[in-house]
Amino acid sequence: MQPSQSKNNVSQFICHFLVVIILGFQYQTVFSQDIPPKKRLQIARTHQAPVIDGILNDSIWNHAETTTGFTQYKPDIGLPATQDRRTIIQMAFNDKAIYIAAKLYDDPTLMMNQLTARDNFGQTDYFKVTINPNNDAQNDTQFVVFSSGLQADAIANPTIGEDFSWNDVWESAVVRTEEGWTLEMELPYRTLRFAEEEKPVWGIQFIRFFRRERSEYAWNPIDPTKGIVGLYHGELVGLEDLKPPVRLNLYPFTTGIVNNFDGKTETKLTFGMDLKYGLSDNFTLDATLVPDFSQARFDDIVLNLGPFEQTFAEQRQFFTEGIDLFSKGNLFFSRRVGSRPTGNVDLNDNEITQDFPEETKVLNAAKISGRTKNGLGIGLFNAVTANTFATIRDTITGAARQQLVEPLANYNILVVDQQFNRNSSISLINTNVLREGNFRDANVTAALFDIVNKRNTYNVAGDIKMSRLNLQNTEQVGYSSSFRAAKVHGNFRYGMRHSFADTQYDINDIGLIFRNNFNNFRAEASYQIFEPTKKLNSYSFQLSYNHNRLANPGVYTGTNIGLSYRASTRKLDSYGFNFDLQPGKQYDYFEARTPGKFFIYENYVRLGGFLSSNYNRRFAVDLRPNFETLFEDGREYTAWNTRLSPRFRFNDHFLMVYTFAYNFRNNDRGFATRQAGEPVFGERDRQIIENSISTNYTFNPFQVLSLTFRNYWDTVTYDNFYSLLDNGRLVQNNNFNINTLDNNPNINFSTWNLDLSYSWQFAPGSFLTALYRNQLFNNTNSSTENYTDTLNNLFNAPAQHTISVRVQYFLDYANLKSVFQKNNS
Repeated sequence: MQPSQSKNNVSQFICHFLVVIILGFQYQTVFSQDIPPKKRLQIARTHQAPVIDGILNDSIWNHAETTTGFTQYKPDIGLPATQDRRTIIQMAFNDKAIYIAAKLYDDPTLMMNQLTARDNFGQTDYFKVTINPNNDAQNDTQFVVFSSGLQADAIANPTIGEDFSWNDVWESAVVRTEEGWTLEMELPYRTLRFAEEEKPVWGIQFIRFFRRERSEYAWNPIDPTKGIVGLYHGELVGLEDLKPPVRLNLYPFTTGIVNNFDGKTETKLTFGMDLKYGLSDNFTLDATLVPDFSQARFDDIVLNLGPFEQTFAEQRQFFTEGIDLFSKGNLFFSRRVGSRPTGNVDLNDNEITQDFPEETKVLNAAKISGRTKNGLGIGLFNAVTANTFATIRDTITGAARQQLVEPLANYNILVVDQQFNRNSSISLINTNVLREGNFRDANVTAALFDIVNKRNTYNVAGDIKMSRLNLQNTEQVGYSSSFRAAKVHGNFRYGMRHSFADTQYDINDIGLIFRNNFNNFRAEASYQIFEPTKKLNSYSFQLSYNHNRLANPGVYTGTNIGLSYRASTRKLDSYGFNFDLQPGKQYDYFEARTPGKFFIYENYVRLGGFLSSNYNRRFAVDLRPNFETLFEDGREYTAWNTRLSPRFRFNDHFLMVYTFAYNFRNNDRGFATRQAGEPVFGERDRQIIENSISTNYTFNPFQVLSLTFRNYWDTVTYDNFYSLLDNGRLVQNNNFNINTLDNNPNINFSTWNLDLSYSWQFAPGSFLTALYRNQLFNNTNSSTENYTDTLNNLFNAPAQHTISVRVQYFLDYANLKSVFQKNNS
């Protein structure tokens, strides 16, 4: 792209951004808020805190105001709760916490009470409290108590939905009775962020969920046909003379690890601490000092034949918890922090790489985040990783040396997000990575908007982003933008989207983008019902159309038309289908792994579906079959895959899920290898078999034993080889075969993972976790080897065995302070 073109693009992006912002504010002034009056609940101050035992015999409950009158919003809208399933709630507070008591009427013989791990909903009835101290409809804290006695908690907002990776320490107790169940909750103020006010009005909502029919009732009525659920919160009043506490929580931990691989045993004992500190009423510092991520589970590795990197979900708690602000704009992919080094090794004659590390060590990490009463959110993130070296060995002398492949690196994020009108926001984000020495540095800046009109019927959103890389005295600057507009209410909805990225746009030092250089358009329409029919609880259709181009050169690359349908019956069985069509010629500019070259395929069709039986039954099953093919002269490509997952709940304590997946591709074509610097394509048969088992035995709300196992086997066998012509077509090259190619592309890839863990919460927020893991991995060219022989060879490969025991203790400054005051008195 020429410089003048780049400047024009930037100007256009800025103009689009400003126009949409202006239109968005016009939306806000034209329409009035269309939300019914809110319920109010008066909370009472208590001098005697109730005992949290689930028995509602404390004196405070004889005087506290009661509230009831729940209304169903799923599956029926506006249906009042009957007497036999009514809910009665009371609240109280003191200088330490908010207390909640609830009497939940139900038929005990129909209740579902499965025991699961924390934050795992399972087949269980529950009661949920949502509190929003800013009463802004967008930043909720949720506390869930299950009829089994277990807990879940989350932070929720329109950006991330419900984030159950967030955890805090609070108390609850449940008692099941002949009339249903009763509960009590204690929510310490450290679990909430709020400012000191004379007469505060907090947003509050109570939800009652009946698992057997998946019906949901709300204390303040909810209209699911439009707007976010936060708009329908009621109001909590009466919290006078409430002062925010000193929020300081310490989580000291120690971990002992024994690791054995290929006959070598290593032991390690580590000590560290995580902490949470309230810098002000609304802002919190989270830090991990001397972090330990040894108990993060193995990644589910698969064989990757595609042109883009393989990625995995984050499993380290510090990087999954409380990242709602940092998720803005999709610029932060936390697995980059501590990932594989970015540098390469320089080999002399007769040298080989003996050891190249798969990750870098995180020295420390911290984040500061919060939001003011006026809706201004600020987030700061920082992490530091250590110098990382590769080991290089001389094959003749045996001498070894080390080379720096990742220097000391500093990762930073700054987010400023202003919310307004209870449903909209604008944001500014900057991310950067600074590395010592001549290694690459990166900087990305983005402006975002997400605006909904006051009637909550239409939405416009988008962003403009700029990336800047410093690559050893050279600079690379790239741009990206997106814009979308949609109708977001009612049964029938529609929208359009445009997304753009030039050839220089790159956020992969701290973010994730699989490819740049695109200029894509999308239109979509959907129809859904919000109330049941005679036979169906719900159903929805979605139709989408995508027109894809390159940004530079501005050429057409393909079209996609998609149709999907999903439904749930009155018996809570779900099913659906999806259809994908790519008509005509499709131009793939990435499969060849060579700039300027493209590969053509034609008339791709895929048809798939799913069936999921009601999990409330002791035995349930999920089935997902798919079939795909091409209608192209000279091609006989077909592929089918099936995933079958039966599950059996032996009782309320014990659940087992088995998954079998089979995938076969016949006469697939794609990049195989390189010969003399040129891409070589191959025609191949590919077969994938995956078996996995997941079991959980939950002894009680505080102890759980879990076992997960996975065996993945993937073979790729090439028949014919082709040269890629400049017009994107393949021509068979008889000079190429397995013996003449520099690299044999046939693959037999197999892995085995086993995780056995035991977790015991021996005190509030304090855990002992014991873990045993083993892992096997094998990768050869013997693609015609059968499953039994492959498994035998896998068992002959070196196994990694890991045993770890971690103890984490929760310390709350407020509790420690009260203990010391009692001792001194």
